[in-house]
Amino acid sequence: MWQGNTWQIISVVLYIMNMVLAIFISTALILKKQDPVKTLSWVMVLILLPYIGILLYAFVGQNFRKKKIYSRKGIADYNLRKKTSAKQLETLKASPEQLGNELLPFKKIIFQNLKNSHTVLDNNYSIEFFFSGVSALDAMYRAIEEAKNHIHLQSYIIENDLTGNRFKDLLVKKAKEGLEVMVMYDGVGSIGLKKNFINELKNGSVEVIPFAPVRIFMPTSKLNYRNHRKILVVDGTTGFIGGVNIADRYYYGTSEGDWHDTHIKITGTSVFSLQACFMMDRHFAMNRRFRFKRKYYPELKLKEGEAHIVKNNIYSQIISSGPDSDWASIMQCYFSAITSAQSHIYIVSPYFTPCESILNAIKIAALSDIDVRIMLPEKSDTKLVQYGTMSFVGELLDAGVRIYLFKNGFNHSKVISIDGNMSIVGSANMDVRSFEHNFEIMAVIYNRQCADTIEKKFIEDTRYCDLINMNKWKRRGKLEKVKESFARLLSPLL
Repeated sequence: MWQGNTWQIISVVLYIMNMVLAIFISTALILKKQDPVKTLSWVMVLILLPYIGILLYAFVGQNFRKKKIYSRKGIADYNLRKKTSAKQLETLKASPEQLGNELLPFKKIIFQNLKNSHTVLDNNYSIEFFFSGVSALDAMYRAIEEAKNHIHLQSYIIENDLTGNRFKDLLVKKAKEGLEVMVMYDGVGSIGLKKNFINELKNGSVEVIPFAPVRIFMPTSKLNYRNHRKILVVDGTTGFIGGVNIADRYYYGTSEGDWHDTHIKITGTSVFSLQACFMMDRHFAMNRRFRFKRKYYPELKLKEGEAHIVKNNIYSQIISSGPDSDWASIMQCYFSAITSAQSHIYIVSPYFTPCESILNAIKIAALSDIDVRIMLPEKSDTKLVQYGTMSFVGELLDAGVRIYLFKNGFNHSKVISIDGNMSIVGSANMDVRSFEHNFEIMAVIYNRQCADTIEKKFIEDTRYCDLINMNKWKRRGKLEKVKESFARLLSPLL
């Protein structure tokens, strides 16, 4: 009898403590005056999910951008980038005509990126597009095969499958040839990576760098901050970024069909920006300071017979954001790009749960008679995210946005094209997680030919899409609407 009463008392005390703590956290969230939708979502989780809600908030609910849990201060590669961007900004402010007719229309965005992300305005010889995992991974494999000095590979997902082992064997081979080889992977994205795979890399003289690995008995508030970047730098002269990870589904597809994605190969000074980003992440992952190495930033030399490419200068900025940055640089760049549009906006994203600022920017653009088109997958790989995405469709259709659902497999591309003269390609999805929590990287490209390449692909892919009809959309079932409404409440947390 006494024992039963004891457990009842303990249960009541724990419940009261939970409610007091939940109310305290909720009050603190409200007083911060942050995004009201996100605040309401967390208040609901804290109140409606006793104990679990507090644990979730402790591990995935806090914003460490301002707390500087990851700090760029003192990182040699970042300091060089910061000095270079500051000098560029000073020079261009004094004489903006140096931007020329091609770049002058983008002056505000260029200046914004220089200030909030210390993003250097780069001049590239060539940018090559890949619209499938097969073409992207094959090109990356060839670049690694041809490497002469060093290979720096970073991927959110690396799996112990045919594709992962194919790359592992090549990386070990190049390391044994005397090249410096580094491989960085995210601790959650690659959580299934086995020790024997990692040991084979290490035993083959490859430097293996896990980013914020998950340890069951050492829970950490960094769990929510994942490195979603995909970077490959070869010899400091060739770089790759985009949406493609190192896994079979990116190469062979899934049971739902082929895997569609967008990845780019860059030759030019943007490679230096990719290199600096890789080195910053290496610093965070290993919690060590590394000396600046000149060999990582060599003088770029064109191969014989390719000099004509220089005539087609391709200007770009590599923007990165995450818990280490002062600003949500990628989200701010998206906002400025969308609000600057004069004729049309094409967006492709596998996950679409945007923050209120981006959502309003898209709707206002459409209401202003801008041709706005968004391509989303018909089926997502996560049901909750799928319902969250669909919850935004109605108001976008009301504003005049055309929404296409891609049916020919899964389209994992993260792409924006504005007015046929600017495009943005990289790792960031159109969602709060990419804007606020993840380490992400994007290339902002100021070039008509590149934008035209993306837009032609978009138009081509509409053949494999259903264009959502407003009348049909309104007739969907009540249960679907309920699921979407519930997912919408949680969308800031997804």
